[in-house]
Amino acid sequence: MKKIEDQISEDRLGLTRRDFVKRSSSGAAAFTILPSFTIGGLGHVPPSDKLQIAAIGCGGEGENDIHHYATAPKKNAVISCLCDVDDRQANPRRKEFPKAAFYHDWREMFDKESKNFDSVSVAIPDHNHAIVGLSAMQLNKHLYLQKPLSHDIYEARLLTQASEKYKVVTQMGDQGASCDGMRTLREWIEADILGEIESVYCWTDRPVWPQGIPWPKNRPAVPKELKWDLWLGTAQDTNYIENMVPFNWRGWWRFGTGALGDMGCHIIGPPFKLLDLGYPTEVTCSASTVYNGIFKEAQYPESGPVASSIRFKYHQKNGRDLNLYWMDGGITPERPLELDSDGNMNDILGDWPGLNDFEGGTLFVGTKGKAACGWGGRNPVLLPMSRNKEVNVAQKYPRIVGDMDGHWWQWVDACIAGYGNAEVDSPFVGYAGPLTETVLMGNLLLRSYNISEKIIRKDPVYGDMEANIFPGRYINYKWDGPNMKITNFEQANQFVKREYRKGWGELKL
Repeated sequence: MKKIEDQISEDRLGLTRRDFVKRSSSGAAAFTILPSFTIGGLGHVPPSDKLQIAAIGCGGEGENDIHHYATAPKKNAVISCLCDVDDRQANPRRKEFPKAAFYHDWREMFDKESKNFDSVSVAIPDHNHAIVGLSAMQLNKHLYLQKPLSHDIYEARLLTQASEKYKVVTQMGDQGASCDGMRTLREWIEADILGEIESVYCWTDRPVWPQGIPWPKNRPAVPKELKWDLWLGTAQDTNYIENMVPFNWRGWWRFGTGALGDMGCHIIGPPFKLLDLGYPTEVTCSASTVYNGIFKEAQYPESGPVASSIRFKYHQKNGRDLNLYWMDGGITPERPLELDSDGNMNDILGDWPGLNDFEGGTLFVGTKGKAACGWGGRNPVLLPMSRNKEVNVAQKYPRIVGDMDGHWWQWVDACIAGYGNAEVDSPFVGYAGPLTETVLMGNLLLRSYNISEKIIRKDPVYGDMEANIFPGRYINYKWDGPNMKITNFEQANQFVKREYRKGWGELKL
């Protein structure tokens, strides 16, 4: 398959506040401005030896990201610019970093402040990830982009290709990729402690926001602190929903990517990286539904399901097939018989044992044994638990300073070192991009699950009755990963790529 840049115009998407609409409609080339302190292009260390960061998104994950840059042990990161569409999220950070230039509109910030930063950190709702991230790379800025990389499969592919084209240091915000547990798991697998991995189970407590609900009919006023049009960005025109910002947007398909998008990169990430899985070949799913009357199913296609289960089938490089199971909304794998205790499975195998604080976990089932970990690879354990005292595998891989905290610091150091001069644990190419595509392909199935067609049912007792049929259910989807295409149910491919709202252009390399 040709790369996307070979299939579309080489015109870049100019995204300044003043001429955004004009450029996006005409295809005019975007500007490229290098920081004044960069000599000879990216890859050279600025005289200050400090990374100048423009942070887009100041609350929630954005606040967490900013905190880690500001507390980097080497003191080699500076928050030079801040951007947020919601003053309630922005004001605390503005007080914390009074010298940082502040903007509501990231396009205006890119236009006016480009010379004052050489990297961008993005922690905003999923539907605007790709357009901001691509625009940053087109300005030759290093990029830290929260998980999942994008809202759509197509966007993830484009971001991956852009990171190669513009030669910038990229890191996805799945900090578990840098944790000690990931390295311990790799050492166990390579020491053949588990044997051949035959199946993997991934599960989470998400969603912890409303899903499986109809679009609200009430139309509350937009909070005065929120720039609603900027928050919508690429999404289609939509009335404001009460309490959707700053968190509950995750359950609506037009903005978020549901439980799978929120936690999939964290929880599927360990097997994806450690087993070098690549693209799945077949995928099946089931999801919760809401019924309203005989044969009349009340579908809420705007919202993700309350619970879902997905099976991804991979053909591994060793010639063996592997099934990876995803579960959310209260669905969990069967409790492993090897657990030595009758205690809570999530508490024993989860993120922080003994604290009853479960966000997600992964269970590896091999021909010689089993292992489990919390989300992102945290707290890996062998099963039965007694094996953890019996098995002693030498440490083979160096640990990242700071464990998970080091995920942010690693990116800062790599940006200062320059493209190609230092490694990061979640680069777009080879890992974060393909992982995001796989996660979002699971969402493609969940959305296809609700494709419906009305028919007249010929019932022998009740006569003619209106009913719904769902052609996207109960089938084995065939996935052509390199070409981003379901090959046996064409209607599903509508979810590979969405159209942006008028005035927000189209992604182009």
